[in-house]
Amino acid sequence: MEIYIHIPFCVKKCLYCDFLSSTADDETKEKYVKALCDEIKSGQNKIESVSSIFIGGGTPSILKAEFIEKILSTVYDNYIVNSDAEITIECNPGTLSYEKLLAYKRSGVNRLSIGLQSAHNNELKELGRIHTFEEFVENYKLAREVGFENINIDLMSGIINQSLESFEDTLKKVVKLNPEHISVYSLIIEEGTALYEQVKRMDEEGINIRPSEDVDREIYKSTKQILSSFGYERYEISNYSKAGYECKHNLGYWTGISYRGFGIGAASYINYGNEAIRYKNTDNLTEYLNGNNTKTEIEKLSMDDMISEHMILGFRLGKGISKSDFYTKFEMQLYDRFGDVINKYLANGFLIDKDDRVYLSDKGIDVSNYILSDFL
Repeated sequence: MEIYIHIPFCVKKCLYCDFLSSTADDETKEKYVKALCDEIKSGQNKIESVSSIFIGGGTPSILKAEFIEKILSTVYDNYIVNSDAEITIECNPGTLSYEKLLAYKRSGVNRLSIGLQSAHNNELKELGRIHTFEEFVENYKLAREVGFENINIDLMSGIINQSLESFEDTLKKVVKLNPEHISVYSLIIEEGTALYEQVKRMDEEGINIRPSEDVDREIYKSTKQILSSFGYERYEISNYSKAGYECKHNLGYWTGISYRGFGIGAASYINYGNEAIRYKNTDNLTEYLNGNNTKTEIEKLSMDDMISEHMILGFRLGKGISKSDFYTKFEMQLYDRFGDVINKYLANGFLIDKDDRVYLSDKGIDVSNYILSDFL
């Protein structure tokens, strides 16, 4: 199984962010870490081994290093963590220091995920980020000095007033740093965010400040071309890595491994083989701090639900669906269940069937949401 730990605190809320996160004082942070450790203790399971731990947020690196050490120590005391487990912490430039990075290393963290988003300070300002590109580079070099050998850099496309040229410049600056993994996500402007209101006002004035769909598509194609030329393989729709550095934690999500979420709003998924259960923790911080962690959105998944999810999540991966794995997992042939749908998309070149695997072609990825809906 995998473990996800949610830290909901930030220096300030980014303009585009609709995640469960907010600012907090030192007392609240300390109380939260105590409540989090209490929850981890109550959910102990010495039977299943833990293959990955992901500390996300929010901005986990906003916490004192001693808090991260305490959280991970609590996990080690209550779960069997594999000796080769991938242990990731999300970090934002401007919240790191040499001492913090050393403490992460001591506590077992072996992978960093750093949220850069753009190498252009004007674009970072459009997003409401607290850092500059220069601060990111300084933090990245510190991480290498400390000895981190597995670093992901998060980038964003579709930023306000972003051009294809500025995005390609960001990519080229990032690959010069030689990270092991690069994630590239397209900005989704969510209702209720400050950025949504800004874009809405400009739209009402007849001014479009978002990149066009054509530019967004060109960015997507260019990303693959540039990163491939530097040795990064697209192993998932939005994720690229050097060989052997695919994110184990995310691969677990996409292949149906059980995971337990700790912290407010954290989701859990427990796979029992023939059925699965999904639920979320309370998203009320006051309740959580008081030890009242009510489970919400409890959903019991049938075998049919699990099969659909297996297809939808599996097609996000570059290697797609294994026919032999499908048979092992569900005791039925892939084509017996989905032959008509698969053959339809094979015929128009949106899917490829090669050896043991069925996967999306490049043009299939462009319309993946439309295709995946047919597997529900």
